[in-house]
Order: sequence, then structure tokens, then C-alpha cells
Amino acid sequence: MYRKNALAAGVAAALALGSVTMVVTQSTAAPRPHAAAADSAADPGAGFRAMTPDTRSGAIRTAERGTAATARELGLGPAERLVVKDVLIDADGARHVRYDRTYSGLPVIGGDLVVHIAKDGKITGSDLAHQGAIKVAGTTPKLSAADASAKAVKHARHVRKAKAAGKDSTLVVYAVGKVPVLAYRSTVTGAGEAGPASREAVIVDATSGTLLDQYELHQSITGTGNGVTSGQVSIETTQTGSGYTLTDAAHGGTVVYDSYNSPQSNPKQNARAFSKTTNSWGNGTTSSRESAAVDASYGLAKTWDYYKESFNRSGIRNDGRGAPAYVHVDSGLLNAFYDDTCFCMFFGDGSSQNGNTPVTALDVAGHEMSHGVTSATANLTYSGESGGLNEATSDIFGTMVEFYANNAGDPGDYFIGEKLNMSGGYMRRMDNPSADGNSLSCWRSGAGSVDVHYSSGIGNHFFYLAAEGTGAKTIGGRSHNGTTCNSDTFAGIGKDKAAAVWYRALSAYMTSTTNYAGARTATLQAAADLYGTNSQERYLVSKAWAAVSVGTALPDPGNGTPTPTPDPTDPPTGNALTNGSFEQGTSGWTQSDDIITNSPLQAGHGGSWYAWMMGYGTSAIESVSQSNIAVPSTGTPKLTFWLKVSTQESGYTAYDTLKVKVNGTALATYSNANASAGYVQKTIDLSAYRGQTVKLEFAGTEDAYLSTIFLLDDIAIG
Repeated sequence: MYRKNALAAGVAAALALGSVTMVVTQSTAAPRPHAAAADSAADPGAGFRAMTPDTRSGAIRTAERGTAATARELGLGPAERLVVKDVLIDADGARHVRYDRTYSGLPVIGGDLVVHIAKDGKITGSDLAHQGAIKVAGTTPKLSAADASAKAVKHARHVRKAKAAGKDSTLVVYAVGKVPVLAYRSTVTGAGEAGPASREAVIVDATSGTLLDQYELHQSITGTGNGVTSGQVSIETTQTGSGYTLTDAAHGGTVVYDSYNSPQSNPKQNARAFSKTTNSWGNGTTSSRESAAVDASYGLAKTWDYYKESFNRSGIRNDGRGAPAYVHVDSGLLNAFYDDTCFCMFFGDGSSQNGNTPVTALDVAGHEMSHGVTSATANLTYSGESGGLNEATSDIFGTMVEFYANNAGDPGDYFIGEKLNMSGGYMRRMDNPSADGNSLSCWRSGAGSVDVHYSSGIGNHFFYLAAEGTGAKTIGGRSHNGTTCNSDTFAGIGKDKAAAVWYRALSAYMTSTTNYAGARTATLQAAADLYGTNSQERYLVSKAWAAVSVGTALPDPGNGTPTPTPDPTDPPTGNALTNGSFEQGTSGWTQSDDIITNSPLQAGHGGSWYAWMMGYGTSAIESVSQSNIAVPSTGTPKLTFWLKVSTQESGYTAYDTLKVKVNGTALATYSNANASAGYVQKTIDLSAYRGQTVKLEFAGTEDAYLSTIFLLDDIAIG
């Protein structure tokens, strides 16, 4: 039995157009020095220096020489190794080094991290997808690769008539929950939302075959040239001895291929590069196969230019290399997607649902290329809340590319896919995501189990509000209305600043397991870096998160002595506890392990943070406590909290217990016998401690066999 994952809920519903769940930790990075911004423009490059491919390679080599010392300083175990993925350098010389982790040579899913290093070489902070050292009982699996593939086929949810072979299963360490386990990652193929050759990742426990996670591998959205959606535009081509090809040497050698309706499983099967003797391409309609290629070439070039001019980023991987793109993929494909395994992008021709309009619009190209940028940076896993953030990131930057291009035929707005001739007029809208009847405009418990294209609405809504603020506006000729989930009203910081904050958060602070609460932490850190800890920009970023039900707003720095916004989960009569709802992470609490979490593997009662105790399935003890609590001196003081108990035990014998202690005296005991379908409020009379200063402790004990999980949230003394 593996710890903490035994009762974790399944994640990620089937995809709608083209799709684990994770834990994020609060950043320990100190705010970077910043230059005060007097105008509306963001700091150049979101605070990062421009680097040539050679400079970047040199920075990576330098970081590689220090991996062993960095691992020791972070307290990693002897079997762990750090593998440098990328390095970003701030304007002041500070560095952000992104690593993947291996354990005894095995890849670690959820083992990625970012280390923040000052100019003098000292580590100033870190962000880890999995906190602390990784340790598993052994690296010899009970299941064979063939067994794992068979299990994966049975567990597959996103494809039909699933197939997998032993060669498709790889042994890994799965470190998404509190306790890492040995696992297999299998690639299953079959018919799915991405077409007849859809691919799905399925992760199973290497001992029991129990499903740990699953998600789609295709991340999708459902010369001169005349494009179908972009109109007449200039595109970069390459002259050959006898003519021209759609090879864009100015953007990393990006090549656009005609897939000639090759299947998604092998888009190169019939593919050939577009070439002709003249340098005029397409006729603006689907009667010419070149028209969709014009749209794709134009969109990818504008996306490259946007990242370069806005963030000093040179291509998807920041290495100056272009990614191949294939248009006319498959038949009747209302889809486009990026695939990191081939470093390429696929674009379908649409279907009868959208009048067979090719899926090559400007914001779609920006969306797909941005999936590659996400893969090269935070690598947000494509299910649960992290999957929603992955999709939101692509919508955000696809939208920003549309604004950047300033194309009169496709002006910037906050609608996604509005040029694709969809029946509703768009695929998604950022100002009011729930208008489509499926997307989430506000965070809620269980958001991680919603299709990532719909849970992305939370991030999209946040970005719109951060950029534009509240109220009705006409943008790009379309009506927008920035409504909030908490009836608040406020101004935005402007789309360029909001994008700079998001990009810095994505590239310097987010990890594969970041969820919405973690994204709030990352963006507040990024805003502090760029504009200052007490800046209006950082304050308005917090307002925008509160407006989509993620956390609460910071005090307004414009007030003399502002009063912090009260936590909505605290009772109106006040709370003697500090951070009783855990929404400020570990603030005020002492924990024996990583108990206080915002992991979407479980759900809090209110907000996104809660205390997850026990669930190991083996002998264990742990505690979370708070000292120096002033119990009210009048009335009838009470301790109230919400408790959810999930167990693998049966019967009424108390095998696993949670004791509630005040000054060391147990006032109540709960056990596996108190299992409940949801949270139940508990109340304990504290009259005996009226007017005293006390220590409150929740102490858990688990026996050597089946596991029990105790979830605590919204604790109050008043």
C-alpha cells in the first residue's frame, strides 16, 4: 500500500476538443529588486535578459557543473540526481534554474523544481513540485512492462479500443502525492477526441497496478499570402534553385508541411513541404490548399515575434529552433494540437460543425505554440487544475498574440477561436467563461475533475480581470463584460503587464504540479519582482484572483493603515486562530510533515488549502498545531472545525485515530469509525479554558495496515 495516494480521487474528464492533478508549494523565493515602472509598459522581457542560443547553452553548462552541490543544499537523497532543463537570467544577474529529477536513474513525474540563485551564487529560494527528498521502497517492480500495459488499457478513459504493448510502458517514480511510489507510465492509443489515433498517458502503481493518473497527450483547442482567416498577409519563405518553399528562416527554420490528410498517428506519411515557382500563396479560400498554410505560417511567425519582443524568448524552447507544422491533417478534423514528443504542431481542416473552416486562426496558432512554451517551462501536467492552467496559459498568450499582430481582419479581443465559424460564435471567452454553458468562471471545490478546456475558464477569467478590470467594454469590436464572483469592482493593470506577470510566474515559479492556489502565489511573487511588493499592480493581481474565488485580496497599498480583507471562512464573530482556513498556507501553524496543502488530489471544505493528515497505510504519527491562542474571556468559547474521514478500514474498531488536544489534553478523538462522505462540522466546548492562552494540536496515529485519511479545514476558536 502506498502512502497518501490510496484514496485519491480520479482526475480529468474526457476532453472536448483535443487533456495530473497535483500539489504546489508556496514559493520560497525572495522578491527580486525591480525598477519602478512609471508607464503602462511591462518591464522588458518580464525581467529576463535576452540570450542567444550560445549564451543559453553556456548558462545550462554552468548550472550542470553545480547540480550535485545544489542537490545537497536542497537536502535531496543520495539516489536523486538533478538534470538541468533551462536557465533564465534576470536583469540584475540573478538566475532561475529549472531542473528535472531522476531517482536511481528513473524519471520522476512531479519531481521538477526551480532554484533561484542570486548574482553572487547563493541560493535565495526554490519552488519544488514535490517537497523534500524522494524515497521509494525499491526500484524492482512486481508488475512487468507487459502487465502494466494491460492494466493501462483497462484503465484508459480518453480513448476507445485502447491498445498498448510492453514497449509502450516505462518504469518511473510517481511523486505527485505526498509519498512517491514506483510506477509505470504507459502510452495507450485508440480512437478519441483527437481522432482515430489519439494517445493517452496512463500511470499505474508498479506493485498493484492501481490507477494513479491518466491524461491526453495531444494538447488541443479544438512572400504574400491569402489565408482563410488572416486575409492577405506577409509571410517568410525561402528561395530554392527553382522556386520557393514555406520555410521560415527568420523564425528558426519553421517549415509548414501539407500533410495530405495523413492520419494523426503518422502526419508525415504523405507529407511534403509546400513549394512553388512563384512567391504568392493561397487565394483566401479552402479551394487552395495553400490558404490554410498561409494562416499557420503567419500565426506561428507572429507568435515567435510576440515572445521575442515581449519576453526575450527565442522560440518554443528558447533555443532559436523552429517547430515543424502540418496542415490538412486527417479528414474532418475540427482540432489543432501541439505534440512535444515530435516537437511539432498539427492543424485540421475543420468539419461540418464549423463549415469546414481550417483550424489555423491566429489565436489558435498562438495557443498551440504556447503549449510548447508551457512544456519547455513549467510543464503543467495536462489534467486536474494544472491541466486547466496549461490550457489557460495557451488561451492567454494566444489572445496576446492576436493583440500583438494588430491584424485589421482579426483584431485583438478576449474571445478564443472567434474566426473558426463555430455555431456559438467562439470556442471560449475570457471575460465571461461560463457563457458557453460549460466553462468555469469561478474556482470551486472539484474544479480539478472538470475537463481542462472548461476549468481553464478560471485562469482565463482571472487574466481578463487583471488586464481589463470590471465593467462593460468594447474590445476588438466585440462586447466584453468583466463580472466577478464576489461582486467586487476594480481597474485592471493592462494586458501587457498582466501578460508579463503570467509569463514570469510560468517560467520562474510554476512547476508541473501547480494548481490555482499555487498560480496565485506564483503570480503575486512575479508581480512583486516586476513592480514591487507594495505595488498597485500586485494588489490588483490579488483582487483579480479573489474575484474568481481563489484566495483573498491583499490590503490596498494606497491606504495609510489598511485593514486586511477578512477570510470569508472565518466566522463573523472573529477567530482567535491565525489562518484557520489554511488559505495562507502554513502561516501560523507548526506541522510535523507536509500536512497543510492545496493538493487537488483531495478537496478543501472552503478555498483550496486544507490539512491532509495520515493516509499512509503503515505505522505513522503526525501532528499540526498552533500555540499562543487567546481563548475569549467572555461567553461560551468553542472550537469548531470541519472534518472529513476516508478509510480503507471496515467496522467500528478505532484502528487509526485523530486526537484534538488543548495544552496536551485530548478533548476529542475521531477514528476510521467516523468515516463520512463529505466534511462534517465538529464543535468542542472550551469554557474550561476561558481567558487562557493555549496550544491547539491535532495529533494523528495510523496502524500498520489499511489507510485512513483525516482532512481538516476552516478551524475557528471564538
